Amino acid sequence: MDNLNYILRAKKFRAKKSLGQNFLIDSDTIDFISSCAKEDDEILEIGAGLGFVTQELVKIAKNVVALEIDKSAINVLNKNLSSYDNFKLIEADILKTKINDLPFSDDKIKVIANIPYYITSPILLHLLGEIDDLNNENRIRIKELVLMVQLEVARRICADENSQNKEYGQLSILSQMYCDCEIVKIVPKKCFLPSPKVDSAIVRFSVKDEPKVEITRLLKRTVKAIFNQRRKNIKNSLLNAGFLGVNEALLKVNIEPNSRGEKLSVEKIQELSKALEEFN
Repeated sequence: MDNLNYILRAKKFRAKKSLGQNFLIDSDTIDFISSCAKEDDEILEIGAGLGFVTQELVKIAKNVVALEIDKSAINVLNKNLSSYDNFKLIEADILKTKINDLPFSDDKIKVIANIPYYITSPILLHLLGEIDDLNNENRIRIKELVLMVQLEVARRICADENSQNKEYGQLSILSQMYCDCEIVKIVPKKCFLPSPKVDSAIVRFSVKDEPKVEITRLLKRTVKAIFNQRRKNIKNSLLNAGFLGVNEALLKVNIEPNSRGEKLSVEKIQELSKALEEFN
């Protein structure tokens, strides 16, 4: 389907700023997203909107369950997609929804979403769980996420200790603790209607069976301490967070006390958290 068709359909609908609605109208990007679906996939689409991506997914995937909270969009989706036997539309907020409560089989699912940018972090936390949440009931049901997010956020998700501009932080570690993450496509703001103020990117999260590093008792607390006060060196960040034995732990794992936390790999942070356990 060409861009003009999507544009005309989107213009007939009043987008709601309160819901962060920006409808994807670029056919190449819609085709790219739908190509991420395979015929044996069961897919959860978060925020189906006007169904431009949905109508392509149902042609490919085994099962598509779409969540939408906008009643006007729900009417459009029901009108255009009700004839598909492999499609189920549910009026629900993803942040209040458990994957186990949705009509899927027991197989792992794929999540595809152009999510409202203002709740990107809460959605990721809901789907992946906290850093130390080994058995998060949503994450263990997911094999892959394909998410449209702000380009700046995408770079933070995929950043590591070698990244520039302080992109590396808690969001990077949360995303990468249980997933391999990569930016697979940059999507200019002109590809949406109404057009957002920033460019976007599609990030693929391949969910792993095991966390990137061993989850120690103090890992989450250590990560938060390091990145909550970026301007402070790592020693002061840990002391301000109430840790004991900071000098001893830093010496044990060969970390310079005046260094910055954003220069530490996840592996090194985990090593530090384990050393801190002796004193806390």
